[in-house]
Amino acid sequence: MATDMVVPIFRGEGRISYERRPRPTVDASDDVVVQVEACGICGTDLNILSVPPAHKATPGIIIGHEGVGIVAEVGSGVSGLQPGDRVVIANRLTCGRCAYCRRGLDNQCTDYQTIGTTLDGAFAPYLRAPARALWKIAPSVPRDDAALFEPLACAVGSVKRVPFQVGDNVAIIGAGPMGMLFALLYRALGAGAVFLVDIAPYRLDFALAMGMEAALDAARVDVPAEVKRLTGLGADIVVDAVGNQVGQAVKLARRGGQVILFGLRPHDNPPVNQYTITRYDLTVHGTFVGLHPFAQTIQLLESGRVRPSVLVTHRLPLADLERGVELMRSQQAMKVLIDLSL
Repeated sequence: MATDMVVPIFRGEGRISYERRPRPTVDASDDVVVQVEACGICGTDLNILSVPPAHKATPGIIIGHEGVGIVAEVGSGVSGLQPGDRVVIANRLTCGRCAYCRRGLDNQCTDYQTIGTTLDGAFAPYLRAPARALWKIAPSVPRDDAALFEPLACAVGSVKRVPFQVGDNVAIIGAGPMGMLFALLYRALGAGAVFLVDIAPYRLDFALAMGMEAALDAARVDVPAEVKRLTGLGADIVVDAVGNQVGQAVKLARRGGQVILFGLRPHDNPPVNQYTITRYDLTVHGTFVGLHPFAQTIQLLESGRVRPSVLVTHRLPLADLERGVELMRSQQAMKVLIDLSL
């Protein structure tokens, strides 16, 4: 077995350099070493590699967190996992001690670490992680579906926070990978119609190819008027998967409707029309990564009722990571997987 590996190292200010690093080994009793099969490129990775960055990461680490792999080695204190198991990554490692963790709000932990931003991530042939970051998944789940466990879990965590009834109409602003995961989930739940809103022709065409009821170009149509025409009243649920569209989201919701604010744009500060929210009795939900969505997401993937791999348009070797980032940034790909077998 090789004792080292060539991996992309984040150097800050949008830079990556490939270096030879030792293959990780078990250091602590709760460590697990995973042979990575594939890792998806996430919007977080794009934000890390933006200049200026829109998401922090520690220079000198390996990024990447949407990973699936096979357990290669376990520490002496690990139970429930053994070599040969297929696992997926829940990358956010909360402390369990801060005031928010003790209130059950571990998504608001104030002393967390994250695989792929503060700890070495999965854009590598091997990953070392504590056992609590790994979830066993049935080998019957196709690799590319399992690789998208983490972003799907974020969407599952948001969807379960918000009241939904079968037949509800859902409008999703942002037809990128996260917006499309919301669309797949709501369609599986029995939404009456799912509408995607974007300005990128590639993404709008992709949404239609996936069978969504409408894909609305915000640069060409009056989206609130069109959503009202299509639904009669407005959307029962509106998802902002972009992170700066609260104003538009409020306009798309029917009276008494639900608005999910999911996307993150830390440098944007859009105005909010509080009158509309109050007058039309809207409920606005801020949903960050979800509270304990992992077991449900594993069950969903193992059921086969949602197949997130339908969003994968490109599979690239590790040496082409930067090309994959650019494909997603230029909106010429929906979801890019780094395939460690290539």
